[in-house]
Amino acid sequence: MSKTKWPGSVLLAPVPPVLVSCGEAASANILTVGWTGVLNTKPPMTYISLRPSRLSYQIITKSREFTINLSTEALVKAVDFCGVRSGREINKFETMKLKTTPGDTVACPILSDSPLSLECRVKEIIALGTHDLFIAEILAVHVEDTLIDANGKLHLDKAKLLAYVHGEYFGLGEKLGSFGYSVRKKKKQKPPVHKKQKNDGK
Repeated sequence: MSKTKWPGSVLLAPVPPVLVSCGEAASANILTVGWTGVLNTKPPMTYISLRPSRLSYQIITKSREFTINLSTEALVKAVDFCGVRSGREINKFETMKLKTTPGDTVACPILSDSPLSLECRVKEIIALGTHDLFIAEILAVHVEDTLIDANGKLHLDKAKLLAYVHGEYFGLGEKLGSFGYSVRKKKKQKPPVHKKQKNDGK
């Protein structure tokens, strides 16, 4: 396939448009962040990238805490709204009717309608240019009970998570495989067992 070369740019997709909550009580705020991901397993580490002009940047820089709330198809309008409106002008929780619960290990709220929320504490802030990188440890995870089966396995595929691709929102499509499926050995099929026919005397 032929390709056109462009200058270096941030065309990485899809990304998870998460809702990040921060602050306490009346000063709490929520914003949409597309630049987030995982950095390490033990200890579990994540990051978000924020512009210094954002209200949440000021709040998180001071508190050193935030929560990452995964977004779903049902939350798509709130995700878009919280990404284009400022908490300096309105209370986005109230405007979008977003319910919250207090965090267990951090002071900022957790989004009740999110299927999975990560409580995070900032370990380091790195200035990169237009954005600053907030590296944080994941202190606790809150998971919707309906996504956990009887054996304790998490089924995030049932959460109808949201993806963001170059200015547009999408629901996740059909499952195409699972981790390691390309090298997994196929189970040998046992030959069918033929039942002995009863002798009816004929």
